[in-house]
Amino acid sequence: MTTHRSPRRALRLAATLLAMPIAMAPMLSPPAAAQWVVYDPTNYAQNVLTAARSLEQINNQIRSLQNEAQGLINQARNLASLPYSSLQQLQQNVQRTQQLLQQAQNIAFDVQNVDRMFQQQYGRASLSATDAELISGARTRWQNTVGGLQDAMRVQAGVVTNIDTNRAEMSSLVGQSQGATGALQATQAGNQLLALQSQQLSDLIALISANGRSGALTEAERAAAAEQGREQRRRFLTPGAGYQPGNARMYGNGN
Repeated sequence: MTTHRSPRRALRLAATLLAMPIAMAPMLSPPAAAQWVVYDPTNYAQNVLTAARSLEQINNQIRSLQNEAQGLINQARNLASLPYSSLQQLQQNVQRTQQLLQQAQNIAFDVQNVDRMFQQQYGRASLSATDAELISGARTRWQNTVGGLQDAMRVQAGVVTNIDTNRAEMSSLVGQSQGATGALQATQAGNQLLALQSQQLSDLIALISANGRSGALTEAERAAAAEQGREQRRRFLTPGAGYQPGNARMYGNGN
């Protein structure tokens, strides 16, 4: 039996074959447009240079901040105060020497006291004074001289005692000065060294004053002794009333 295709089926097959190229056309078509990357050397170099300049500016700012921070640290060091002070010890040394001067015997280191004592004890020998009064005045002047010598030796001993203390303070201050972290600490250490020198000068002045006082008392005693010696010699050489005759009584009976 022979099979014949119907005209309708043939038309359907033909329509299908004609539609296939249209459906596959999108799948077989080339890309609409190609995208290309364009390299510009000039623009690239300019961008690199700009980035390098920006990095350099940032580095400069960092260095500036570091310098400012270091400057603040240095200022803090320069303004730091010295943690050591020798003022109290130096004041104690001066006070000790001053107390020795204030303990001067008989004639103190006072202008009015010196004038009064010299007027009373070292002036001209009184013509009306008795021999006992002259001897008492000489003894008083001798005691003043001995007391002045003792006072001078006490001041000398005090000054020598201060030498060891001053040596320790000087060593400490020099160490503080060499280890100073800033200008203020170095200046303060230098000022304290000057104060130490001032204290040593005050000890020297006290020593000279005490020695000068003892020497002046010794010379004043010699001058007063010479004046008193002249008065006693005058009295010895002055003619007296001489011998006066009178009645003699013998055996107590008047015969």
